[in-house]
Amino acid sequence: MTSDDLFPGFRAERLEGAGTEIFCRIGGAGPPLILLHGYPQCHATWHRVAPALAEHFTCVLPDLRGYGQSGIPESDTEHRTYSKRRMAEDVIALMQRLGHDRFRVVGHDRGARVSYRMAFDHPQAVERLAIIEVVPTHDMWSAFSAEMAMKAYHWPFLAQPAPLPETLIASAPDYYVDHTLQSWTRDKDLAVFDPRALALYRSAYCDPARLHAFCEDYRAGATCDRADDQADLEAGRKITAPLHFIWGHAGFPAKTGDPLGIWRRWAEDVTGSTTDSGHFGPEEDPEGILTGLLPFLREP
Repeated sequence: MTSDDLFPGFRAERLEGAGTEIFCRIGGAGPPLILLHGYPQCHATWHRVAPALAEHFTCVLPDLRGYGQSGIPESDTEHRTYSKRRMAEDVIALMQRLGHDRFRVVGHDRGARVSYRMAFDHPQAVERLAIIEVVPTHDMWSAFSAEMAMKAYHWPFLAQPAPLPETLIASAPDYYVDHTLQSWTRDKDLAVFDPRALALYRSAYCDPARLHAFCEDYRAGATCDRADDQADLEAGRKITAPLHFIWGHAGFPAKTGDPLGIWRRWAEDVTGSTTDSGHFGPEEDPEGILTGLLPFLREP
């Protein structure tokens, strides 16, 4: 199963990342822009915004390691293989192979975590950074209240030692994916998702190796990713690239009360905008996403 018909005019490539093969779609012309998807999705999440962005930018849409059609490197006991630092290294390697040493970055959900880690670790590469629908991993764990634990139960659930979450999800993978997707939308309904994209999201959960990779992503979030954030915070480091934060009225960050204030602790230059959506802005409210993204990304 592929997403060819979701991205007319985009070409597909497989390139080496930082130790694993990365699948991506590339389209458009202009300055380089990479878009990084989140969980439980793949690059298909961008199909409603990529055509408009491709009118201004050379858009690169990869699947993160372990996701979509990218490689599934073997996990390690410290969960470093699926850390956002390693995923960011994939992106740097991918873009360099395409001839881009500096580029703009848009990340949603897990892809947003890869994006801001890349801005910390590789500031020379990130020109402008757009974050959709997350607050930093450190702050997310620190603010885990009873209400948040109910809404974001998947954070501690997927981070449990293998093979507990893998085994439970594998018993009803379509049910789990559908429940996760619909419960995070504004309207609690799968109708917002294109059936072709939804089929891709579901199919990934039928692969035990990918299911393990997804859980390793969250195990890294509970351990080494959180530690990497803590190290930057304690050292007083801030993201130097201009950062634009987009959050949905019915999403997770909206519950924090001051999501822009949170990001100003982590970055020097922060602006923001909102969408009429739940967690999946690129698919629920693509117009709102583009209204926030295009002016920001087109600044020189």
